[in-house]
Amino acid sequence: MKSASRCNLGGPSRRSFFQIGGAASAALASGILSESFFALSARAASLPHGPFPKDAVIIDANENPLGPCSVAREAIAEITANSGRYQYWLTEHLTKQFATQEGLQPEYVRAFPGSGEPLHFTVLSFTSAARSYVTADPGYEAGMHAAKIAGARVVKTPLTPTFAHDVKAMVAAAPDAGLFYVCTPNNPTGTLTPHSDIEYLVEHKPRGSIVLVDEAYIHFSDATTALDLVKGDKDVIVLRTFSKIYGMAGLRCGLAIGRPDLLEKISGFSGWNSLPVTAVAAAITSLGDASLVPERKQVNAAVRADTLAFLDRSGYRYTPSASNCFMLDTKRPTKEIIDAMAARNVFIGRAWPVWPTHVRITVGTKAEMEKFQAAFREVMQAKPARIASPRSRDLWANLDGIRVPRKGSGGV
Repeated sequence: MKSASRCNLGGPSRRSFFQIGGAASAALASGILSESFFALSARAASLPHGPFPKDAVIIDANENPLGPCSVAREAIAEITANSGRYQYWLTEHLTKQFATQEGLQPEYVRAFPGSGEPLHFTVLSFTSAARSYVTADPGYEAGMHAAKIAGARVVKTPLTPTFAHDVKAMVAAAPDAGLFYVCTPNNPTGTLTPHSDIEYLVEHKPRGSIVLVDEAYIHFSDATTALDLVKGDKDVIVLRTFSKIYGMAGLRCGLAIGRPDLLEKISGFSGWNSLPVTAVAAAITSLGDASLVPERKQVNAAVRADTLAFLDRSGYRYTPSASNCFMLDTKRPTKEIIDAMAARNVFIGRAWPVWPTHVRITVGTKAEMEKFQAAFREVMQAKPARIASPRSRDLWANLDGIRVPRKGSGGV
């Protein structure tokens, strides 16, 4: 009886690994995908049997290793005893608080468990077999998956030489567009698209289409938010998340901001549900901490600058990131580098098919990035050799840059 009262803190078993694989296949077929899915599917190659090893450097999923700030943790602890109740009014409190801070009416803001859901529902709402989905390449993959579910054509345009979204190319490539997706700073490159370019896109897009601006990483940068376009009642929806600079990826809280009629259209797919009270309490408290964003922005910038300086000294190219991630050109096939780094207990991010020698690196803590530097130096000085990974090759396949279980592997 003693064990029944305790939480199970063990890592995934072989059986649960295959259950995860089955769930991943189901999600790929019809469900909502997020950064956690893409990271999990990529991790399966180097971690087929369980959790990360002790003292691992985990810089593969754009997570914030600092976690929630101290006052948010206190809010979580305080509300946990009452988390047996939905407390739906807290969600209303959060949307009103954000709206007030940003000079918006509350009906222009809607809360979700993270930004993955509103991204998915917005794509379903505004794309179809007759209305295309337009995005950058490389870019965040989740919207493309949602577009395929909607039966929409997916149009991918290369980034500009400065790694911004090429908005003129996006407009030209899809006169039938239903939705243009702009992630700024971009995932995976960490690079900015100028506000003037987003304005151009809004002005020149096809009639009846919308621009979806994902600002998940904006607090890491000095970029101008697209919320002014929302205030101008433009055909724009802006996404925000508490996952990144606020360190709440595991808590799940985010916002969609747009004209009420646009948000109402999304509700046809999303419905309404009470959010996790721990996440909402932490989000409310985090918004009230005026020092949180500038302090964390400074920490991230300092560690990022040190890491990029190391790469400069070592002669490696990377994207000029303003965020907590960047793409690194390893000059070798990416799987070789990912596996070799994992063998040294450093887990770096995934690759995008359009850039076969680049991998995404998340900016971790100072200590983590020092370990990354040491491991990367060692890997790159070694003779190029592919690290054997027979189990991952047997069980996992690559689908447009996403690792998914192969049919017949036990997980499908």
